[in-house]
Amino acid sequence: MWWVYLLRCADGTLYTGSTNDVKKRLAAHNAGRGAKYTRARRPCALVYTEHAESRSAALRREAVIKRLTRAQKLRLIGPIQ
Repeated sequence: MWWVYLLRCADGTLYTGSTNDVKKRLAAHNAGRGAKYTRARRPCALVYTEHAESRSAALRREAVIKRLTRAQKLRLIGPIQ
């Protein structure tokens, strides 16, 4: 099972990624072993996940989300809890 996810970094920016284990990937981001982008922007909070049928589907959806504007991403995430 694959997932597309969005993180809110400590500086307020949003990071989009895909994985087959969301908890493990979030822990890697927060430990500094995730993407280079998130290393200097820790801690990161998981704000959105979306299921994908396969790795290729997750990567395609990740690419679509990355092309969205910040406002569109915030609408996708929905109200902050």
